[in-house]
Amino acid sequence: MLAAHTDQRVLGYLGRALSLELSAVQLYSTQARLLSTWGLAEPAERMQAEVQEELGHANRIIERMLAFGVAPGASQLRPVKLGRSLAELLENNLLFERELVGLYRDATTHCARAGQHDDRLFFESLLNDEQTHHDELMKWLEELKGHTGSDLTLPSGTSRTRHLRRERRS
Repeated sequence: MLAAHTDQRVLGYLGRALSLELSAVQLYSTQARLLSTWGLAEPAERMQAEVQEELGHANRIIERMLAFGVAPGASQLRPVKLGRSLAELLENNLLFERELVGLYRDATTHCARAGQHDDRLFFESLLNDEQTHHDELMKWLEELKGHTGSDLTLPSGTSRTRHLRRERRS
C-alpha cells in the first residue's frame, strides 16, 4: 500500500541508492577476499568493515521503502572492478563513492526543494556517511602513495581504524 503523499522521485532515489549500496557490499566483499589472498590482512579487515557499513545503509534504505509501502528491489548490481594493487582498488572505490555522494546530494537537494524535511534528513545522513568514507579513502590512498613494497598499512587517525583496533582489544 503506497502512501498517498509519496514522491515518485524519492522512490526512484531510494531504488538507485539500494542498487548502489548492494553493489558496494559486493565490491568491498570481493576486495576483502582479494586483499586477504594477497596477504594484506589489515586492508582486508578494513574492506570487511566497509561491507558492514554499506550493508547497514542498504538496510536503512529497505526500511525506508517498506515504510512507504514499497517492496524494495535493487534493479541492477554494478560489475566489480578489481585492480592489481591496493592503490588501484582504492582508486576504483573513490570513483564508486563519488557516484554515491552525487546521488545522495541530488536526492537531498530534491527533497529540500520539495519541502520534504524527513526525506531530506534521511538522504543527508547517508550523504554525510559517504562523504566521510570518500575523504577517508582519499587520505588512505595519499598515504599509500608515500609507501613502497608491502608496507601498506591503514592510516592511524581514521575513525574506522580506531573502531577496528577497539574490536581487536575486545
